Amino acid sequence: MDETDRALISALRHDARASLSDLAASLGVSRTTVRSRIEKLQRSGEIVGFSVVLKADAARDPVRGLMMLGIEGRGTERIFRQLSGLSAVRGAHSTNGQWDIIVEIGAPTLEEFDRVLTQIRRLDGVVSSETSLLLSTRKSAG
Repeated sequence: MDETDRALISALRHDARASLSDLAASLGVSRTTVRSRIEKLQRSGEIVGFSVVLKADAARDPVRGLMMLGIEGRGTERIFRQLSGLSAVRGAHSTNGQWDIIVEIGAPTLEEFDRVLTQIRRLDGVVSSETSLLLSTRKSAG
C-alpha cells in the first residue's frame, strides 16, 4: 500500500459515497486509477466492505458509553456470556492492560444507562470498573 492508497482510503472514510470523479480530483489521479486501486484494495482484503450508518441508528442510543471491567480469576468467558444477554450492550471486547473487558453500552436515558452500569457491576466476578460517557462521535467504525 502506497501513499495514494492511504489517501484514497482516507477520502473514502470521510465520504464513502464520493464519486470516482470527485475522488480522482481530490487525489490528483485519473478516474481509472481510482477505480483500479479500489478494486485492488478489495481483492487484497484491505477494504473488506462499505457500510451505511442510518440516522435512526445514531438516534437509537442518545446515551452511549464505554465501561472497562476488571474480572476476578478466570471468569471472563462467563462474564462475556452474561453481557451478551443484556439488551443495552452493543459490544464486548477482550483487551490487554489494566482492564479485561471493554463494554459498549447504549441507552435511551441517563437513568437507564445507570441501571445497566449497576447491573453489570453486580455480576459475580466483576471486581472493578471504570465508565466513560461518549459525548460525540467524529468517526464511526460502522
